[in-house]
Amino acid sequence: MVVGTIIGASIFVQPSEITGQVHSIPGVLLVWGVCGVLTFIGALVCAELASTFTDTGGVYVYLTKAFRPVVGFLWGWAMFWSMHSGIIAAIAVIFARYTAYFIPLGGWGVKAVAIAAILVLSGVNYVGVRHGSTLQTLFTGGKLLAICLIIAVGFSLGSRLPEHFVTPDTFSETTSLSTFLTALVAGLFAFGGWHMVTYSSEETVDSRATIPRALLLGTALVTVCYIGMNAVYMYVLPLDTVASSTRVAADAADAVIGVGGGGSLSAIVMFSTFGALSGIILAGPRVYYAMARDGLLFGWVGTIHPRFRTPTRAIMIQAIWSCVLVGTGTFQALFTRVVYTEWIFFGLMTIGLFMLRRRRGVRRSYSAWGYPVLPALFVISSFAIVANQVVSDPVESAMGLSLVIAGLPVYYFWARRRYVQEGST
Repeated sequence: MVVGTIIGASIFVQPSEITGQVHSIPGVLLVWGVCGVLTFIGALVCAELASTFTDTGGVYVYLTKAFRPVVGFLWGWAMFWSMHSGIIAAIAVIFARYTAYFIPLGGWGVKAVAIAAILVLSGVNYVGVRHGSTLQTLFTGGKLLAICLIIAVGFSLGSRLPEHFVTPDTFSETTSLSTFLTALVAGLFAFGGWHMVTYSSEETVDSRATIPRALLLGTALVTVCYIGMNAVYMYVLPLDTVASSTRVAADAADAVIGVGGGGSLSAIVMFSTFGALSGIILAGPRVYYAMARDGLLFGWVGTIHPRFRTPTRAIMIQAIWSCVLVGTGTFQALFTRVVYTEWIFFGLMTIGLFMLRRRRGVRRSYSAWGYPVLPALFVISSFAIVANQVVSDPVESAMGLSLVIAGLPVYYFWARRRYVQEGST
């Protein structure tokens, strides 16, 4: 789950975004390293919270327990309308676009393939978490094998090329703090999804031990893979080519293997995105189920299928809304406006860890390494990323925050509804 949901399509395209901001090879590798460290620290925080609260819902539960239900509700609100459904739509479209490399598809053809992928994988997860997790395991194993082959082939066959790790004279090696933070955001986008394994705690065997172990091993493994992939890109391609490429992995394959290498990489991207999509579709409905169970959504959203033991109606509404976002194309605007707000909640979640440590009666099976220094560093980094985004793009940031804040009146409606229902009983 951890590795499979993180590694999707971003590592095959996102390096160009970072190299376009940071114009030196050590600087690019530093960005990816810092992203990996921040993700690992976030995983440490999540690991302790997951060992403390084993209820389904993950981050929603942690924010609710540490603060008030309204904070958890706003996380789930943003998840459904944009953050989670938006990334499902985005990855499905990427899968469809790479499918078009082999099968001619028009604009609506791409949308049809994306919608079909969402519906098929939602159907797999509908009939049982075991089916979804088995599919996830197979695809994760396949994509890890593919990444290892890309790294091995890149360094071995790439040695035949005339130059390696070339930085053009036109590139300035000076990078401002703001530019570095912008590059960091691009890198963290590629690490997105690391927390989703916590959503299905109640369906995990020995979750107090399994989830912390999965978070730490998974994020460490992804970091190694990402640094290795970027090293290969910069080994076989000049840095300016990496920065300007729209399909850097395919260009690197063409440079090493020759014409046809791009087709091989396109197949790998399809495989990778399909696996990531499976894990993300599996995770999200558990949050909506938890919200319904707490009386913050319609009760029928929390219905568990008597045979499959899955939150089938939550899976259905997620699939429907994600397909709507694909069909209308609105996911692009929604997702880019709201994705940075995820880090506001991550910062709050970590502050919540400090608060929960001081409460009596809170029992945990795992303690985050480096407490309180590393969690404090994560809080500072989270809000620095948010502040940099607000300063660099205030209009889009304000629109994204407005969408999240729009959940407040909805929360108070549900809270009042629950209060009236409890009073009547």
